[in-house]
Amino acid sequence: MKDSQYPIHERLPFASLLTMAAGSLDAYSYLAHGQVFAGLQTGNIILFGIHLGRLEFANAFHYVLSILAFFVGTILIRILQYRFADMPTPVYRQRWILTGAIIFLMIGWGASYVAPSIVVIMFLSMAAAAELQEFRKLKGAAFTPLMMTGNLRKLAEASFDSIFYKKVLAYQRVKDTTIILISFAVGALLSGLAVLWLHVNAIVLPILILISAIIVLNHGYNN
Repeated sequence: MKDSQYPIHERLPFASLLTMAAGSLDAYSYLAHGQVFAGLQTGNIILFGIHLGRLEFANAFHYVLSILAFFVGTILIRILQYRFADMPTPVYRQRWILTGAIIFLMIGWGASYVAPSIVVIMFLSMAAAAELQEFRKLKGAAFTPLMMTGNLRKLAEASFDSIFYKKVLAYQRVKDTTIILISFAVGALLSGLAVLWLHVNAIVLPILILISAIIVLNHGYNN
C-alpha cells in the first residue's frame, strides 16, 4: 500500500519525527542529566544493575526514579486513551498526548534550574512514555520510536528477504526501517551538539521536533 493510504500517524514522515524526538531526548537526558535515559528503560535497568552491583546505591536510585516515572507516564496516557476512546478519529487524543509530552518537557526544562537532575529526569521519562504508549504502528505494522533493537532486527530480516527471496514488501521495509534508524541517530547527534552549546537548554530540540510532529499531524488530518 502507498504511504498516503495509511492514517497520518502511521506514515513514515510522522514516524521519523517521533523517532528523531526520541533519539534527541535520550541523548539529552544522558548527557545533561547524569547519564540516565529518559526513554530507553532497558538501558536504565542495565545501568541500575551495574551501580547496584558496585554498591553505588545513590547512583542506582536515579535509574529507579526514571523507571517509575516511565511507568506512571504510561498509566496517565492509558487513562487518556480510555477517556478519548469514543472520538471519531484518534487525532484529538493524539494532539492532547503530544501536547502533554511537550508540557512535561517544558516542566523538566524549568526544573533543571531549580531542582536536581533526578527530578528533571522524571518529567522527561513521562514525556517519553507518552510517545511510546500512543504511537506504536508504522504502516499497519508494529513500531517503536524509542527502542532501535527491534528496528535493527527488522532491517536485517527485510534485507535478507529482499535480496534472497525478492519479496516486494521487504524492499519497502528496508527503506522505511533505514530511515527510522537514521532519524534516531540524527536526533541523538543533534542533541549531542546542542548540549555542547546550550547545556540544559538543549531540551528545546525535542520540544521543537514534537511541535513539528503536531503540525504534520494536523496537516494530515486536514487534507
